[in-house]
Amino acid sequence: MPKAFFLKPFFFLYRIFFRKLRGFSKSVSSNSHATSLSSSQSKNQKSFGSFHSQRSNLTNQTLIVFDVEGALLKASCLFNYFMLVAFEAGGFVRALVLFLLWPIIFLVGDKIGLKIMVMVCFFGVKKDSFRVGTAVLPKFFLEDVGLEAFEVLQRGAKKIAVSKLPQVMIESFLKDYLEIDMVVGKELKVFGGYFLGIMEEEENRNIVSPLLEELELGGHDSMAFDTIGISASNEFRYHQLFSYCKEVYLVADSDKRSWKNLPRDRYPKKLVFHDGRLALTPTPLETLAILMWAPLGIAVAIFRIIVGISLPYDVSFPLLGFSGLQLTVGAPKLRKQTPPMDKPRGVLYVCNHRTLLDPLYLCFALKKNLHAVTYSLSKMSEILSPIKTVRLTRNRHQDGKMMEKLLNQGDVVVCPEGTTCREPYLLRFSPLFSEISDEIIPIAITTHVSMFHGTTAGGLKCLDPLFFTMNPSPIYTIQLLEKVSGLSTCRDGDRSSFDVANYVQGEIGKALGFESTKLTRRDKYLILAGNEGISSKCTI
Repeated sequence: MPKAFFLKPFFFLYRIFFRKLRGFSKSVSSNSHATSLSSSQSKNQKSFGSFHSQRSNLTNQTLIVFDVEGALLKASCLFNYFMLVAFEAGGFVRALVLFLLWPIIFLVGDKIGLKIMVMVCFFGVKKDSFRVGTAVLPKFFLEDVGLEAFEVLQRGAKKIAVSKLPQVMIESFLKDYLEIDMVVGKELKVFGGYFLGIMEEEENRNIVSPLLEELELGGHDSMAFDTIGISASNEFRYHQLFSYCKEVYLVADSDKRSWKNLPRDRYPKKLVFHDGRLALTPTPLETLAILMWAPLGIAVAIFRIIVGISLPYDVSFPLLGFSGLQLTVGAPKLRKQTPPMDKPRGVLYVCNHRTLLDPLYLCFALKKNLHAVTYSLSKMSEILSPIKTVRLTRNRHQDGKMMEKLLNQGDVVVCPEGTTCREPYLLRFSPLFSEISDEIIPIAITTHVSMFHGTTAGGLKCLDPLFFTMNPSPIYTIQLLEKVSGLSTCRDGDRSSFDVANYVQGEIGKALGFESTKLTRRDKYLILAGNEGISSKCTI
């Protein structure tokens, strides 16, 4: 009875509001239908399904103008992308405000809802520091691209993308990863270097002439290209660029439902690096799950960290497993070797780098303490680490002497990539480790998270362990590979240190199914953070 009492006012207001919206949508649809009938006399409008089956007819003189949201992306809801902007660029509070406004955004319709989301996500965000569009969103956009739409676009000689989203959200994804020639999105108003959360009206922007001149179309009557348009609605047909199309193909909802996702191996440019804390697409339902889990997740993370740094391995390992943290150790198992008594020397473990917790999890797998050498480590992680960690100076001679000293004291673990990589790729291995020890054990590491990434390039590195352990059930998988000889083969001249490093990289790559690259830590930070990996935020 009390529940019904509180729900009655809500449903009463909803019925009134819904009737208004229904009447408004009917008037808009009738007006647009009448306009489309008049314009159809000058446009040859066809279905996208028939066009996709005849895409081989496209030539190297075909220019495609397409609607990004309706003719490329499978999802019809833009809330997911704005939630990424709100969370990654604005923080938890801004994301919470956007989520609380979601019912209103849903009810008011696409146009007004878009303006609300832009205002919430961008108001007060500094323009120069906004990197979500280049570092975070491309991954989620690529996962939402329809394969059939992509195949059509690939056949065009030139492609122009038209979007109702802000330019800063879509430009990098379309130009850098899908090789789209031109991107026409909405510009955001800026004051004092900060976004105002208001989009410029398209009618006030003279966008047609510069685009046509750059693509050398030669004017409306004597085009050098056969221009076609692809859209999901008649709304975009009245965009200035669509007026130059000889034919316009409309994508139906049934077409999009049958689309497949673009496979990773079909990406025009490999997605090796991406940033951001969220590991899942924040739909309204997923966002609700994140917001509900976050308080409990922080408590669970603190419990896991305290247990991991304060208790012996035999005690902490079962407790961490009980809390949902999983660790799998793969074969072959290492044989225990007793070093000579006259000159004890440790084993050098060489692993790929997934999170800052890699050395600690290797200690759990081996059930013994190791010395960890790293190129970068936050002060917080250094203080909380239960094992000895030593920073390398990037001076080859000094670092070599330091690693040799540590090996004389015991076993050492090193991550020669120098930085973490989330995707199934391996960065270039620094060859220094191969010149230090003749007993090298390659370690293949992979992780799985369901909510939060435990790595960042542009955020606070000191929070990486916290975010990783906040996941409900994070998984670490460690494979111990066969021993590799390094020092002796380099001294004998059989193989260079680079050959040994590349061999170890290749063995780890084969064990994980990862692709080896020549990319470095510097490449990662230039792409994601716009710097070379030097930051004052918790010392990266």
